[in-house]
Amino acid sequence: MKTKQKKLLGIYKFIVFFLLIAFVVSCSFILFLHFLDFSTEEIKSAAPVTFGNVVFLTLLFWILDTVRMHLVQDKPVKSIREGLEKITSGDFKTRIAPVSQVSGLAEYNEIIQYINKMTEELSGVETLRTDFVSNVSHEMKTPLAVIQNYAQLLQQTDISEQERMEYASAIMNASQRLSELIMNILKLNKLENQQIYPDRKSYNLSEQLCECILDFENIWEEKQIEIQTDIQEDVIIQSDADLLSLVWHNLLSNAMKFTEAGGTVSVSLRTEQNNAVISVADTGCGISPETGKHIFDKFYQGDTSHAEKGNGLGLALVRRIIDITNSEISVQSEIGKGSVFTVRLRREENSHE
Repeated sequence: MKTKQKKLLGIYKFIVFFLLIAFVVSCSFILFLHFLDFSTEEIKSAAPVTFGNVVFLTLLFWILDTVRMHLVQDKPVKSIREGLEKITSGDFKTRIAPVSQVSGLAEYNEIIQYINKMTEELSGVETLRTDFVSNVSHEMKTPLAVIQNYAQLLQQTDISEQERMEYASAIMNASQRLSELIMNILKLNKLENQQIYPDRKSYNLSEQLCECILDFENIWEEKQIEIQTDIQEDVIIQSDADLLSLVWHNLLSNAMKFTEAGGTVSVSLRTEQNNAVISVADTGCGISPETGKHIFDKFYQGDTSHAEKGNGLGLALVRRIIDITNSEISVQSEIGKGSVFTVRLRREENSHE
């Protein structure tokens, strides 16, 4: 079908060129003959030659135009079309090569540049999607396998009451981990895929931090973790209290998880000019510099020996909330000495302590 259309287009162009050249030649001859005296016989004998010249010139211009169109339009359009066909089929590694810098091709190279940039972004998104699905599947398999194995053990009739309680506790822990994973996935998905507008209201950040710390009272008492606080009183900020509550809970949860029994977790809050600065420090295992570059990536767990303590979504959730609220977060850590996460929140000029 496309070949037939090209042939018809070629014939159409030839006819247009023929009529145009015939018109120009005819006008030229009429003006030429108007000032010269030629006999009718001489004009008749020259007519076939003139017609042949018209056909020759038409064919020449048609060939030149066809070659020009092939170089200037058909070749780059074909290259772009073939590249887009590969991209639409899911091959995001495809890159369209720029065409030669001939006059009139700069616009095509600009289009190709944007297509390649779009493909690069799509490639990154596809990689993240694939990794996300793969990691979700992997993270879900572990607690599900634990639940299944211990459920089978509970079906045995010759187990002691102590063993039964241990198996039930293992099932409870695995189900809680699975529930936490699903909840974090849902929260992160909501924050990443919906247009979130923070519900900015004035509230007491000092009180919020104290309440969040108290939520982990059972954990710090069980692990005999010392809690040190240096929280400036009545620090008022204008932000989304619900979103920031998720940040404090995730940072404190990580601090409690990775701090060994008898360790220390410190929380501080101070004001610096128009900022509220919150620090959550622990005496846990610490983070290597390489791990520190990726800790806010989804499912990233640099220390595989502690993989059972988290699912790699908490800090990704924190990073997203920090971005949404136009805040800043940084981490300082040293292997074997613990980590310090610092959040800087912008306060309104009319905020007061």
